[in-house]
Amino acid sequence: MTRMQKKMLLGDEAIAQAAIDAGISGIYAYPGTPSTEIMEYVQSSDEARVKGVHCVWSANEKTAMEAAIGMSYCGKRALACMKHVGLNVAADAFINSAITGANGGLLVLVADDPSMHSSQNEQDTRFYGKFAMAPTLEPSNQQEAYDMVFYGFDLSEKLGIPILMRITTRMAHSRTTVSFCAKRQQNTLRLPADPRQYVLLPVIARQRYKKLLAQQPEIEREAFSSGYNRFIDGQDATLGIISCGIAYNYLMENYANGHCPHPVLKITQYPVPKDLVEQLTARCKKILVLEEGYPMLEEQLKGLISNPAFEILGRLSGNLPRDGELNPDIVALALGLSLPEAAPAPDIVVNRPPALCKGCSHIDMYHALNDALQGQSPGRVFSDIGCYTLGALPPHSAINSCVDMGASITMAKGAADAGLSPSVAVIGDSTFTHSGITGLLDIIIEDAPVTVIVSDNLTTGMTGGQPSSAYGMIEKIVLGLGLSEDRLKVLTPLKKNHAENVEILREALQHQGTSVIVFRRECIQTATRRAKTKKNN
Repeated sequence: MTRMQKKMLLGDEAIAQAAIDAGISGIYAYPGTPSTEIMEYVQSSDEARVKGVHCVWSANEKTAMEAAIGMSYCGKRALACMKHVGLNVAADAFINSAITGANGGLLVLVADDPSMHSSQNEQDTRFYGKFAMAPTLEPSNQQEAYDMVFYGFDLSEKLGIPILMRITTRMAHSRTTVSFCAKRQQNTLRLPADPRQYVLLPVIARQRYKKLLAQQPEIEREAFSSGYNRFIDGQDATLGIISCGIAYNYLMENYANGHCPHPVLKITQYPVPKDLVEQLTARCKKILVLEEGYPMLEEQLKGLISNPAFEILGRLSGNLPRDGELNPDIVALALGLSLPEAAPAPDIVVNRPPALCKGCSHIDMYHALNDALQGQSPGRVFSDIGCYTLGALPPHSAINSCVDMGASITMAKGAADAGLSPSVAVIGDSTFTHSGITGLLDIIIEDAPVTVIVSDNLTTGMTGGQPSSAYGMIEKIVLGLGLSEDRLKVLTPLKKNHAENVEILREALQHQGTSVIVFRRECIQTATRRAKTKKNN
């Protein structure tokens, strides 16, 4: 592979640059840490702009996945990006795309978040790859991530199937030097040879599913021959090690010059080839499995080898923590290596829990809501995912739930159906258009006694201030769903409006039907950046 220039890049940025270099025609995504920077990099790329790469944020991950399928349908290369919980939203489209197959190269990039730095679970995306029976790539470093994008698009077009690529937070947000490859031209428009390929009527879906099943041996052969999975022999066979993705780096960091004395099976492509596993287990009777996320491969090992006669160590055995991300020290302990004594943290270092920014519009909204609910027992405010989720913490202590995108509205309806009154939902503007609209439709159809608060800060604030699909649309959407105009109020969350806002909220809470209140004021961070830009210009 011919190498061109070099550049220091985050893992996310390496993937984005590789996609541009590999000839994508469109990238589709919804902001979600730790995947956000992929789309942002493409949006800021002059090269992508000149090439006409489509790079506009989607309303949610499902619409992003489906638009990418549409781009692939036309024979062009498409990249869909999301965080791990976003794949839950896109799962229907993703699972079925393995059955429809791909025409142009289709790469689905999912960033997992072990240790839940900014997520509500530690979900392992590799299970979705196994579930869909789609090839899955898991790079061990940024250079490999860059190269795998090229390989993934080529493999997608070779097999006629979407490719899943899984990274983790450390891969996404750490930086190193990456060497670029020769650039590819975008594909020309080319429709599927079979005009019924994407029509998943049962009679066609059954045929496509049989085709997918028949491809599995070829997919495994690719995982064996690609070179991304490899067996590295070692002198000390008292222990064999299987290291997956970035865990390979953690392993190598424990040995001078990266020379591990034990036999190592490096896994960065799934399904795991049985032949490679047999090479390791033939040499070693004790196998340590290093993998980020769930113990997926650890659970599969005995099924891969007939009559297994080896001991498996890993997350299930207690040799590694069952939760949280790995690091070189955790791996060292699993290997029985001693760690240097760490210096204690100085007394001046204290924990700083996350908090809403000073001047944040959500603060004034919560002050008004808390005052309006004075005299009510707690447990009545169902919130959603965004900056405003910090309203669960002191000094606000204003919300009682945060489950998944859009759940505030539907949980509030279920609580109202159970007899809870008043029942309140708090949701942000971007989350509202992501997953809240259908829940609000259910409420309006029944005129359920729910007060829905949309805290509109005119941006997707939690992930850094990306454009919100709700911008300028919320009132039109709410009225279009059928709410009476007199039950929709738009308020400005400022201290000077506090008394008036509390009074309007109280009236809504007492109403035995549906009310929607939009609290609208620009995010303090985007407002500050906009003011600086204006001043500098």
